[in-house]
Amino acid sequence: MIRAILATSRPVSWVNTAYPFAAAYLLAGGGLDAMLIVGSLFFLFPYNLVMYGVNDVFDYESDLRNPRKGGIEGALLARQSHRMILLACLVLAAPFLAVLVLAGDLAANAVLAGSMAAVLAYSLPVLRFKERAGLDSLTSAVHFVSPAVYGWILAGAPVHRTQWMVFGAFLLWGVASHALGAVQDIIPDRAAKLGSIAASLGARPTVFLVLGAYVLAGAMIFFGVSGLPRLAGLLAVPYVLNALPHVGVDDDSSGTVNRAWKRFLWINYLCGFLLTMLLISTAVFTG
Repeated sequence: MIRAILATSRPVSWVNTAYPFAAAYLLAGGGLDAMLIVGSLFFLFPYNLVMYGVNDVFDYESDLRNPRKGGIEGALLARQSHRMILLACLVLAAPFLAVLVLAGDLAANAVLAGSMAAVLAYSLPVLRFKERAGLDSLTSAVHFVSPAVYGWILAGAPVHRTQWMVFGAFLLWGVASHALGAVQDIIPDRAAKLGSIAASLGARPTVFLVLGAYVLAGAMIFFGVSGLPRLAGLLAVPYVLNALPHVGVDDDSSGTVNRAWKRFLWINYLCGFLLTMLLISTAVFTG
C-alpha cells in the first residue's frame, strides 16, 4: 500500500511544487517559521499525491494503453487499489489544508482553494479539464504556478508588476511543459478519445507552440525584471534546446518526443539549482 501511494505521487516531481512555494514565501518576506515548514511539506508530498493520485485513478483505462506508464513517468495502479489511493489523498492532505486555512487570510485561502480546485478539475469525471484542448495545458500550469502565488500571498507581500511578470512567465513555462508532455501521448490519447492540446492540434504545431511559449517566458523575465534576477530568463534556453530537435515530428512519430520528456525531468533539477544560486547571489549583492 505504501509503495503504491509513493509511486502515484511521482517523487521525482515533488520538488516542482514544493520549491516554488518555499522560494516565493521566503522572497516575499516570510521567515523560517511553522508556515514555511507546513506549506513546504504539503506541496512536497500530499499535494502531489492528490494531483497525480486522482489522475491515475480516473485515467486508468487510458493508462493501460500508454506504454510509458508503470514507472518513473506515472504509476499504473491496480484497479483494486483505487479506493485506497483516493482515501489516502483525503487523509494525508486534509490536516495540512486545515492548518494552512487557519493560518491564512482571505486572499491566501482563495489562492489555496483555487489551486486545489485546479488539481481536482483536471482529472475528476464530468469536469475533466485534461480532455479540453488548451484548458488542459493551462490547468496543468496552474498546478505549478499556484504554490508560488500562494507562498507569496501567505507571506503577506503585495503583488506588483515584477511579481505578475514572474508568475506570468512561470505560467507560460507550465503551459509549454504540459504541451510537450502531451505530444508523446498523442496516439494513446486519441485511442482513448482524450482531447488533449496535442491530440487536437497535432504533433508539429504543438511543438512550435511549446518553443514559442518557452521563448516568450524567458523574454518576459529577461526584459521585464530588473537587476541580477533578470538572468533567470536565460534558464528558458535549456528547455528550448530540449524541444528543438523535435520540430520535424509528426503524429505517427510523436512517441519519440518521450526522449525530450525524459530529459525535461532532469533539466528541471539543473535549472532549479541554477535558479537557487542566482537567488542566493542576488541576496548577497543586495543584502
